[in-house]
Amino acid sequence: MSRFVRHIPVFVCLFCGLMFADQVTLKNGDHLTGTVVKSDGKTLVLHTDFAGDVTIQFAAITQISTDQELHVSTSDKKTVVGPVTTSDGKLEVATKTSGTVEVAKESVALIRNDAEQAAYDKSLHPGLLHGWNGGANVGFSVARGNSQTENLALAFNATHPTLNDKITLYTSAIYTKNDLATPSGVANLEQGGLRYDRNINPRLFGFVGADFMSNALQHLGLRSVGSGGLGFHAIKGDNTTLDLLAGGNFTHETYHFIPGDPLANPPVPDTPGITNNFGALTLGQELMHKLGKSTVLNQKLYFYPNLSDTGEYRGTFDLGTVTKISKWLGWQNQFSDIYVSNPPSGAKKNDLILTTGLNFSFAH
Repeated sequence: MSRFVRHIPVFVCLFCGLMFADQVTLKNGDHLTGTVVKSDGKTLVLHTDFAGDVTIQFAAITQISTDQELHVSTSDKKTVVGPVTTSDGKLEVATKTSGTVEVAKESVALIRNDAEQAAYDKSLHPGLLHGWNGGANVGFSVARGNSQTENLALAFNATHPTLNDKITLYTSAIYTKNDLATPSGVANLEQGGLRYDRNINPRLFGFVGADFMSNALQHLGLRSVGSGGLGFHAIKGDNTTLDLLAGGNFTHETYHFIPGDPLANPPVPDTPGITNNFGALTLGQELMHKLGKSTVLNQKLYFYPNLSDTGEYRGTFDLGTVTKISKWLGWQNQFSDIYVSNPPSGAKKNDLILTTGLNFSFAH
């Protein structure tokens, strides 16, 4: 009798563990006990004490019984919350407000426990210091146009997406030695900017942004552009997105003083520094497409017609790929064309830039 009494606490613990655990029954008759974590309608993750997280084919499950509340979302975007049991091939959710709600097994899109739901909700509305993802590039480049040199290229980009808006930051620089560009033979191209997008509806969004560029190849000291307008998600999928943008901008730009050559025949006069202020249209298109499991293609085309001096315009074209080598390391290739219809005397209209090198990605 005393031996039995000593084992009572063990029996009580086991009995309580079974009472407060979720139960999953499979078609082959197996019974699994643990905590339902989540499901995407195809598989279900059950956390067990003996084997950690176990992934089960959802179609192989005949019965589910939970003591904890689950968040069950259906294919028609409805969500019910409560403990779950099964009956006649249907999930019965014991909600606090609407009583027992039946959900057909084939219409289940998502199942999350409270912890998973809280993490998901936080991902939709991350704080400004969280939810960032992006990457940094470093590589060798070849430039043609106002220069014919090899050079070093660096770039950094980051995005902060939430359910209703997105912040984008970017910067890039090319450091090159070019005897054709300046007397010192050094010509750098640096640019950067930020943009804020806000969804108006699932397809339409508004945007405001600021861009900055310094381009010694075109004798540009600094160009500052403030823009705003509307965008349209023409394609919005997991593998392909296509955005069309239209709006206006105000541009302030300063070109350097360029010394002439009085000994040339005929003599080349000095070109004074130039400052331009004008309004322009912003017309753009941005494409993202996944090529297989490891490669992503990004392409952007922007056209800026000058409203103050009609006939003058700027244009930019970017095409790049990033191929994943590991979780954080990839290989990037980038082609860019920067076009100005009215550069200072002695500068070419196009700068063509090809870069290739390593990509280091991050998420925070």
